[in-house]
Amino acid sequence: MRTLVSSRLVQIGLALLVALSTLASPAQADNPPRKIMTGWIPYYSMKTALPDVLNNADLIKEVMPFWYTLKFDSTLKAPVVTDLYAPANPSVPISEPLTALRNAGFSIIPTITDGTSKLVLAGLLKSPTSRTQVVNAIMNLVRTNNYDGIDIDFEGFAFVDGNDTWKATAPLWVAFIRELSAALRAENKLLSVSTPYVLNPADKQKGYFVYAWADIASYIDKLRIMTYDYSVAKVGPLGPIFWAERTVQYAVSIMPASKVFVGVPGYGRDWVTAVSGICPANVAGAIKPGAKAATFVMRNANDLATTYGVVPTYNEQFGESTFTYQKTYTGQTATGLSTSCTATRTAWYQDARGWALRAALVNKYRIGGITAWTFGMQEPLATETIRKVAKEIAPDQVNVTSVIDKTTVDYGNPIVITATFAIKDKSPIANAPVVIQGKSASDINWRTLATTTTDATGSIQKALIIGKPTTVRVFSESTWERTEGIGTEVAVTVNRTMTVPPPASVRAGDSISLSGSIRPRSEGAVVTLEKLVGKEWQPFDKSAVTDAQGNFTFATAGQPRGVLTLRVSVAADQMWAVATSPTFNIIIR
Repeated sequence: MRTLVSSRLVQIGLALLVALSTLASPAQADNPPRKIMTGWIPYYSMKTALPDVLNNADLIKEVMPFWYTLKFDSTLKAPVVTDLYAPANPSVPISEPLTALRNAGFSIIPTITDGTSKLVLAGLLKSPTSRTQVVNAIMNLVRTNNYDGIDIDFEGFAFVDGNDTWKATAPLWVAFIRELSAALRAENKLLSVSTPYVLNPADKQKGYFVYAWADIASYIDKLRIMTYDYSVAKVGPLGPIFWAERTVQYAVSIMPASKVFVGVPGYGRDWVTAVSGICPANVAGAIKPGAKAATFVMRNANDLATTYGVVPTYNEQFGESTFTYQKTYTGQTATGLSTSCTATRTAWYQDARGWALRAALVNKYRIGGITAWTFGMQEPLATETIRKVAKEIAPDQVNVTSVIDKTTVDYGNPIVITATFAIKDKSPIANAPVVIQGKSASDINWRTLATTTTDATGSIQKALIIGKPTTVRVFSESTWERTEGIGTEVAVTVNRTMTVPPPASVRAGDSISLSGSIRPRSEGAVVTLEKLVGKEWQPFDKSAVTDAQGNFTFATAGQPRGVLTLRVSVAADQMWAVATSPTFNIIIR
C-alpha cells in the first residue's frame, strides 16, 4: 500500500518558481547512463520531488505525476477524475510543472488512484456502460492535457474490498484494461499499471492475483511492481530483495521484460517494540508494541540514527538497513500527573546500497527499470548509486546520418530518404528496423509513413510519396544494447498540382469553357482565372470553387479575335501555398 510520509499539503508558491529557474543541468558524461529510473511526483511534495526529477534528467525517461484520483459523482451519477494538484498548489498553475517536465524531454504518464469507497469501483467495472464511462473519464484527462499516457493505480481491490472478492473482480479488471488499452493505443498513448506484487499461480503464495498480470500483459505497456510494504503490521524489512526478485521473475515470464519496473521505497518504517514506564496521555495510543509504525524519508535516516547515538547496519539477506534505538517521552497522564516512558524502536529502510541492489535487477533480467516512491525522498548518494549502475549498463549510442534528396516536391512525386545507422565507434548497425516518421501541422505525435530495415552497411534508402507538407525523420527503436536512433528533422513542402487542358482555339464571340482539377483532391478550394494584360495579371472571370473531386470549371463570355494569355491560380489556405498553373494561350479566331 502507498505510504504517504506527510498528508499535509505543501504550498509551493514562489519556492517552486525559484527552483525551476535555478536548477543545475543534469550531469553530462562521455558515457550517458541508461535511463533506468522512473518514479512518482506527488501533488503534496512538489517542492522536493520536481527539482529532484529535473536535476537527474540524465537517468529519467518518464515520470508519473501523482495528481489524480477517480471518484464517483453522486449528482452526475458517473465516475469523474478529480484533480488533487490544484487544491494543494493554488499559487502555481499546473501548466508550470508540466512545461518544465516537457522542456526536460520527459514522457508524462500521470497516475490515477482509486478514490471510491469499498466495492464501488468493482461495481462500476461490472457494468459495460459504467466501465466505458470510467474509460472516457480517463481519456478526457489524457486528451485535455496531451499526456503521453496514463498510469492506473487502483489499490482498493487489494487493500479495501477484501480478498474474497478477487476472483469476481479479476475478469472485470481485465475487461477494463482491455478497453482502456484500445482507446489509448488508438491515440498513440501508453498504458502503465502499478500494482502490488503477484507471484506464479503455481506457487503456494500467489500474491495479489486480482491484478491478473498474465491476462493483461498484452494490453499494457508498463508494469510497475510495488515491491515494498512487505512488513507493515510487524517489524521487518520493507521489501526484501529475494521477495522483490521473485515477483520480477514471474513478471518477465509472462510479458516482455522491457515492460517491467521494480519499485523502490524512498521511505522507512519505525516500529515500537517495547515500552518501559507509563507514557504521557497524548502519545499513549501510539507508543506501544503493535501500534502502527511511524514513517520517515530515506534522506533523514542517518540523522535519526545519529540523534539517538546508534549506527545503522546493512542486512545482506534482505538488502536493507536497520537500527534500534530508545526514545523517552515525557508529559502528563490523563489525570495530570507527570510521567515518562522509554520506547525501544526499530527502523528498517532501503539506503543507497539497497537501491543499487534493486537497480542490478534491471541488468540481470533486462527489465525496463526501477520506479521510486517517491522522487525527492532519497538521499543524494542513492541517486548516485543508481547513476553508477546505469552507466555500467549504458546502451551503445546510436548516431544517425540522414539526407532527404529534396525539400520541395510537387504532389505525387517521391522524395528519397537515405540514412546510415552506426554506434559511437562507427560500427554499422545491420538488420535494424527503421521507421520513417512524419508530423504535419495538425499532428501532435509522430506518425509512421513507412518502414524498412538497414542493410549490412547500416544503411537504408527509401522512396516515399507524401500527400501534404510534412516534417520527416528516420527513427529506430531502442533495444537493450543500443539507444534509439533519431535522424535530422527535415520539413518537406508539397505543392499542389493542377491540370488545365485549354482549347487550342475558340471562335470569336463564342463562350469559352475551361475545366481543370487540382491534386490532391480538395473540396472548397478557391480557383481564379487570370488574363495577362500588358505586363499585369488581372482577373478574367469570377472565382470558381472545387468540388469534392477537386474539379473546377470556368465559362466566360465570348471574346474578339486575338490571342488570350491565361493562367489559373489556387488560393493559399492553412495547409497549402498558392499554386499557379503554367501560362497558356487560346487563339480567338
